[in-house]
Amino acid sequence: MLIRFWGVRGSTPTPQSENLRYGGNTSCVEVRLNGQIYILDCGTGFRNLGKQLQQETNGHPLCAHIFLSHFHWDHIQGIPFFSPLYNNPTSKFYFHSSNRTRGLQSALEEQMSDPYFPVKMDEMAATRQFFNIEEGKMEFDDCTIQTTWLNHPQGCLGFRIESKGKVLVYATDNEPGHPVFDKSVRKLAEGADVLIYDAQYLPEEYAARRLGWGHSHWREAVNVVMESGAKELVLFHHDPDHTDAIIDSIVNKAREYYPKVRAASEGLEIVL
Repeated sequence: MLIRFWGVRGSTPTPQSENLRYGGNTSCVEVRLNGQIYILDCGTGFRNLGKQLQQETNGHPLCAHIFLSHFHWDHIQGIPFFSPLYNNPTSKFYFHSSNRTRGLQSALEEQMSDPYFPVKMDEMAATRQFFNIEEGKMEFDDCTIQTTWLNHPQGCLGFRIESKGKVLVYATDNEPGHPVFDKSVRKLAEGADVLIYDAQYLPEEYAARRLGWGHSHWREAVNVVMESGAKELVLFHHDPDHTDAIIDSIVNKAREYYPKVRAASEGLEIVL
């Protein structure tokens, strides 16, 4: 299992110089398994992933499963700029997310409708299929994917990918403090080799001004990894106002409690 990070920022892209070591693109994580491609969220990092896939395939058809945690802009705004969707009519992309809000297909098509974007989604050449998912397990040829609802305004799904004894958990956009969701995210992360977890705020920022905003902080991330028995913690969904220096300090503080912690950065690769 190869895990590659293409976008690690939360809320909005931040292309300023003091953020570029970790990266300014919003959420997008690629997972490769036995030649298959699974993509977690389609923030602005999705654009660069598309450019890489275009180079790899060199005009040949492409197939990928795309899992959307939810439909807030920082998780879907790369879709109109993902070049493989436009270029090959034999390419196939399978979108998976919840219909709970207004419908998966409608939610994606509306961001590309007049007056928000000049190209409609039905002008894309590639085949697109849309699959509604809720909590539960999905079986693929090479892996099992389990989903769990997280604590976020308008809902958000967390994902657990298991293959050949290796486990990746992607749980972004989750706020602590609700007993049901706190228990659910720890169950989702149980024994994972890698836990990618929301650490948007500093604990003091969260307590002072961010209650109810649907995000977590590095101290809660450490709690989740320790209480779930996960092996490694990757802090994710960095705040737009957190510079590289601030993220460095967060990692150093988190390692005082748990040694296997790092912050997600664009281009980071993890092999399980």
